[in-house]
Amino acid sequence: MTKQRFLAFLFAIFLTGTLSAQSPSHVVILRAARLLDVESGRVVTPGEVLVEGERIVAAGKSVAHPPGAETIDLGDTTLMPGLIDAHVHLFLHPGAEDLQTVEESVPQRTILATLAAKADLMAGFTAERDMGTEGAGSADTAVRDAINSGQIPGPRLRISGNAIDILGGHEDANRFNPAQHVLSNATYANDAEQLVEAIRGQVKEGADFIKIYQTGKDTLVNGQLSTPYQYTEAQLAAAVEETARTGRRVAVHATGEPGTLYAVQAGVESVDHAYQLSDETMRLMREKKIPAVPTFAIAEYFAEHAATPAAAEREHNLQALHAQEFKKQLAAGVPMAVGSDVGPFPHGTQAREFELMVEYGMNPTAVLQADLMNGAKLLGWDGQIGALKPGYYADVIAVPGDPTKDISVLKRVSFVMKGGVVYRR
Repeated sequence: MTKQRFLAFLFAIFLTGTLSAQSPSHVVILRAARLLDVESGRVVTPGEVLVEGERIVAAGKSVAHPPGAETIDLGDTTLMPGLIDAHVHLFLHPGAEDLQTVEESVPQRTILATLAAKADLMAGFTAERDMGTEGAGSADTAVRDAINSGQIPGPRLRISGNAIDILGGHEDANRFNPAQHVLSNATYANDAEQLVEAIRGQVKEGADFIKIYQTGKDTLVNGQLSTPYQYTEAQLAAAVEETARTGRRVAVHATGEPGTLYAVQAGVESVDHAYQLSDETMRLMREKKIPAVPTFAIAEYFAEHAATPAAAEREHNLQALHAQEFKKQLAAGVPMAVGSDVGPFPHGTQAREFELMVEYGMNPTAVLQADLMNGAKLLGWDGQIGALKPGYYADVIAVPGDPTKDISVLKRVSFVMKGGVVYRR
């Protein structure tokens, strides 16, 4: 089967799945053995959620049962809010990342992105932040809008378009023959003036927030991370100011110092990856309530699928450093959100991130609160998603067991509702 016919086959399956999703019932009662109250960290027994249209009317041990309401009994499961992934790449898939951005057309990558969005939704992720299309421009605008209009299934999306980088920066085509003029996977901006221009272009094309690459390439020597910064504090401050003018915020890819310090001093909304942070950076993140998004799952995948033993050793060492630094960040009171960096590893499998955050020092309840409460704030949907409360969107999933005791149950989602529509049952 040719690659084109394979993609057509996948898209046919995708359309079939789309048509099978149920329309929102006027009134639905979800019933299960347990229900997660994420704010208190308690699991109540039993649990019910009353849904009308796309919103939750009531939730708790029991709710009113209006005449004619449909009841969906989910048995020995726990009802909880839909999961949030604050760092995804819908336009990437497993394989050589640099090559797929060169060899695959934007239409082809957009089709794959729609399949990725569906896979993530079916795994229980009802809201996500897409952290750059990596060379596909503003194609994520079309994916977000198609989801919002009900044309295709997928999570609620906040999208950043192509992301921004310097010439020769982290996402530039540095390993290719310069004579071939291979394009960067991000939009070039080399100073404050160019940052403002790039931001205005991305806002025009539909970006919900701005993603900037602030550090890279990373080098680890004797346990010490070295990573050049890409923008000064003043340059990032100009980007934050311009973005705020339109009601948006800036997120940064930033792994170490001094780039992370410059970013938090400038007032970014999150520090994604955050491998190694100084005491001053951690203090400012705590005071300004700027969350770190650790992205452990991607590093584990890279280590397990490295091309050479040397590359695998580098990834293992980097993960070990990050895990050690993560404990320091928790002790310093740095807020956390949950993001997996899924894309270079298979979409729909990113619940592994929750397990790793527990393994490296957080208790399950704290991880759930980081995901659902901090994630909702980070995506700009605080008070709309992340809890089973009256007036919130009816984004509800069901998992076996008790996630406050065994976080791994998040890998076994059996029911997915988003906005009152049942997508998996």
